[in-house]
Amino acid sequence: MSFELKNKKVTIIGAARSGIALANSLLRLGAIAKLTENKPLEQFKAALQELSDIQKVMIEAGGHTKAFVQDSDYVVLSPGVRLDVLPLQWAREAGIEIMGEVEFAARLCPAPIVAVTGSNGKTTTSTLIAEIIKAAGRNVCLCGNIGSPFSKHVLDLKPSDTVVLEISSFQLESTTYFKPHVAVWTNFSQNHLDRHRDLEEYFQAKLKIFTNQDSNDFAILNFQDDAHRQLVGKLKAKVVFFKKEEIIDNPNYLAALETARVLGISEEISRRVFADFKGVEHRLEFVRELHGVEFINDSKSTTVEAGRWALERTKKPMVMICGGLDKHLDYSPLRTLVAHKVKHMIAIGQARFIMKSTFGDLVDVDVFNSLEEAVKAAQLVAHQGQSVLFSPMCASFDMFNDYEHRGRVFKEIVNQLM
Repeated sequence: MSFELKNKKVTIIGAARSGIALANSLLRLGAIAKLTENKPLEQFKAALQELSDIQKVMIEAGGHTKAFVQDSDYVVLSPGVRLDVLPLQWAREAGIEIMGEVEFAARLCPAPIVAVTGSNGKTTTSTLIAEIIKAAGRNVCLCGNIGSPFSKHVLDLKPSDTVVLEISSFQLESTTYFKPHVAVWTNFSQNHLDRHRDLEEYFQAKLKIFTNQDSNDFAILNFQDDAHRQLVGKLKAKVVFFKKEEIIDNPNYLAALETARVLGISEEISRRVFADFKGVEHRLEFVRELHGVEFINDSKSTTVEAGRWALERTKKPMVMICGGLDKHLDYSPLRTLVAHKVKHMIAIGQARFIMKSTFGDLVDVDVFNSLEEAVKAAQLVAHQGQSVLFSPMCASFDMFNDYEHRGRVFKEIVNQLM
């Protein structure tokens, strides 16, 4: 679905990466780009340097005003913006159409979309799928929640390209006509309960990935997941399950393999990509070994299940650094695994005392106010032959811009240790 934007006033809520990318695309389309941000100008001035023509963008800083929002033909929100915020209420009052950044870009997209969602494994699966498509000799654009906004690339795409879009529940809940040709749902577990009212609301947000698909499209689901098996007969798309094989038991690889199959790419190409794949940054990433201790960066771990995945795959006894912005998750399902694998725990961030109360009777838990203090404390208590695993199991926004920023800071601290 396309829509005419020339000379239309489009107000963007939020001036983060997606908001800036939206503004640049609007300028290229001849629209009137308006940007409204809660933060004072000084706090996002650096981001505005990415605008192609700052003089042509109307900017409101330090809060939103009704007049600014209601003077619009469309309102587009960044993924971090909740659907119940006041500016969106003003837009609804005025009968202005509201959409998320992904919905906006999808309406302009000439290429087929492979959309990947899930509570865990989205980034790895999306990256693998993109690598397989590239290895098959096709043009591919990897974007979305993985870090590079869809709207940054959409105007340069051709019908012969393929978009691989990592998409979160935040992005899905603000879609209306979004219709991926292939929709991949890796798994479902508790996450984002600080944003969604309950697990059911979170599940329904994820389910929106399939809403507009038809019988020419594909839904790739996880056979191990009860909730996924119950979707058979309820979706309009062709359902394809991935399930554990003897040779491959990693769900991310299996989801990528099934996606490649429906795209007509041979299994031989997929397996060649798997053999060469070194993993994604910030996901169980080896940083260095110092005095016989391995330091591992798993900053991408923002859920309980991501923490489980990291704990199960770290073979050595470990000192675990965790904590961050609490998403109202229940960490107790990891108690047995923590008791078995973790020799010492160090907790930081808003959730540090939740970690201490959840695991403090099983293992020594020290709490610190900064990541630097935590890493230095971990170095002191870790013994030769052990690992220091940084797997927060929480969001990063209490102390960092995002999980990538958090991971980079961890690596910088580790690389400065003596």
